[in-house]
Amino acid sequence: MKKILCSITLLIAVVVTGYGQIDPVGMWKNIDNEDGKVKSHLEVYWEDGVLKAKVAKLLDNATVTLCKKCKDDKKNQPLVGMEIMWGLTADGDKEWSGGQIMDPKSGKQYKCKIELEKKNKLKVRGFIGIPAFGRTQYWYRLVE
Repeated sequence: MKKILCSITLLIAVVVTGYGQIDPVGMWKNIDNEDGKVKSHLEVYWEDGVLKAKVAKLLDNATVTLCKKCKDDKKNQPLVGMEIMWGLTADGDKEWSGGQIMDPKSGKQYKCKIELEKKNKLKVRGFIGIPAFGRTQYWYRLVE
């Protein structure tokens, strides 16, 4: 009886501990807003205590491969390996904010917040000033 009780207690502890720890770290598909097709794979990762994302892979149908409109040291650099989102910190269990995101097509940078709507669906909002003045994009986790 003690073994059964210990096993149940351990199982509950494992389930409860893992329940609130939904993490956006991993590989994501980026859907183009104009044609609805997947153009790239993005890697979301932690570095120095903040959440970041970089372009891991461009698919064959990607129309932009260099950041031609960037105004900083990213100008004319290849998108693969380029950091496009940075500085996000936790703002609740499934939300991160306070960072920046870059649109590789325009080279413009925006404030950014993200929310894990489902385990495999990430809501990415880029905005100027306040979130009401921006655009939302959804990234979908690459599941192997």
